[in-house]
Amino acid sequence: MAGAARPGLVSDPAIAAFLAMLSAERGAAANTLSAYARDLTGAAALIGDLTLADRTALARLGEAWAGLAPSSLARKASALRQFYGFLVADGRRADDPGDALPRLRPRRPLPRLLGHQDLAALFALAENDAATGDPAAIRLLALIELLYGSGLRATELVSLAMAAVPRDAPFLTITGKGGQQRMVPVGERAGAALRQWLRVRPAGGRHVFPSPRGGHLSRVRLFQLLRDLALRAGLDPEKVSPHVLRHAFATHLLEGGADLRVLQTLLGHADIATTQIYTHVDGARLVALVNQRHPLASNSSH
Repeated sequence: MAGAARPGLVSDPAIAAFLAMLSAERGAAANTLSAYARDLTGAAALIGDLTLADRTALARLGEAWAGLAPSSLARKASALRQFYGFLVADGRRADDPGDALPRLRPRRPLPRLLGHQDLAALFALAENDAATGDPAAIRLLALIELLYGSGLRATELVSLAMAAVPRDAPFLTITGKGGQQRMVPVGERAGAALRQWLRVRPAGGRHVFPSPRGGHLSRVRLFQLLRDLALRAGLDPEKVSPHVLRHAFATHLLEGGADLRVLQTLLGHADIATTQIYTHVDGARLVALVNQRHPLASNSSH
C-alpha cells in the first residue's frame, strides 16, 4: 500500500509532483503520502483533471463526499487544499479554487463536569475553612458560591463592582461579553456567603473582590485558588476551574427542569446554540426525561 504513494507510481504528473514535494520538503511519511495519493486520484476520478477543475467542479466533490464521516471529509478536503496551494506556488496555476471545498465547523469541546459528590467535597472544605473566620477563606467561599450559584464567568466575577450588588434585591447587575448587561439572581447560599464576605472585606475600592495591589482579583489568581482548594479536597485540580463550576450551574439547573431559554439569559449567551453546548447532559437522562414528561409516555398503546 505504501508503494502506491511513491510519486513515480502515480500517473498524474501534477499529483506526482505534489507528492514528491511533500516527501522531499516536508518529510511526509509513507502512510501520509499513500493517503494523499488515494484522496487526490479519487477526486480526479470524480471530476477529471484536477489542474483544470474550477470552483463548480470542487463544489460537486463536496456533494459526492456528503455521506463520508467528518474525519474522512476533513482529510480529503485538506489534501485538495494543499494540492491547489502547491499548484499556485509552483506556477502551475494562477488561481486557487480550494475555498469551494467543504469546511467542517470544528466541534467545541464540552466543558468538564464535576459530579455532585465532588462538588459536595469542594464546598464542604470551603465552608469549614470559612468557619475559622479567615477573610481569605471567606472570600474563596463567596467566589465559588457565585460561580456555581449564579453561573458567572471568571472575568465577570473578579471584576464585579460594588455598585452591581444591590442591598435590597437578590440580583447582581452583570456586564458580560460585548458590554451586554443582564440581571443574575443570587441564591440563598451564595447570598449568605457574599454578605459574609462583605462584612470582612477590606474597606475602599470599587470592586467586590479587590486586590491588595489595587484593582480587582485577577483571573489567574482565581484559577490558582480553585485548584488549591480542589487539591486539598482530594480532587484532580486539572478538572476544577471557574468554567467547570459555571458549566455545573447550567447543567444541574437543566437536570432540575430549567428551561433552556432561561439558562441562555442567566448565562448571558447571545446564541442559544452556545447554551446547548454548555448544558450537555448524558443521553440516558434525556431518555428518562422524555419517558417521564411526554404526554403519551403513560399510554401503552403508543
